[in-house]
Amino acid sequence: MAVEEAKARLVAGLRGEGAHLTLEEAVRDFPDELMNERPPHVPYSFHHQLEHIRIAQEDLLLYASKPGHVSPAWPDDYWPAHDATVDRDGWNRTVALIQSDRERFIEFIESPECDLFAPAEHMGGRTVYRAALLAIDHTAYHLGEFVMGRQILGHWRSELER
Repeated sequence: MAVEEAKARLVAGLRGEGAHLTLEEAVRDFPDELMNERPPHVPYSFHHQLEHIRIAQEDLLLYASKPGHVSPAWPDDYWPAHDATVDRDGWNRTVALIQSDRERFIEFIESPECDLFAPAEHMGGRTVYRAALLAIDHTAYHLGEFVMGRQILGHWRSELER
């Protein structure tokens, strides 16, 4: 695969294009009363899921782009406190940070100095390509959980129902 094609595919994946659900679709019309709700048999709230996506995406961006970056402690620092809650302003701030970090990741990938496939010493020989795929996969996984929680609680209409 050519480097430019690989970069374009990563950008599309980070934006949730193609087979993925976008962040914007997942959070559209999200009711205030569910932000801090935990779906049945799920140990974290919708807010926790978004914060986890935000923290992990930011860490992967910094891991790939900033030699010397120290990642948070796994797993505790990748999740907000179990009793953490949010209001609409905090919710909107989290969504905006996910979006802005996503755009920063895209800018980094599209930059001429970004060598997707070069083993990076500061990443233990791993590549930017791998870090971006992890960000895409991780976000898609948790957005899928997020929407499933909305479906279980009766606050989601699929494209088939619209």
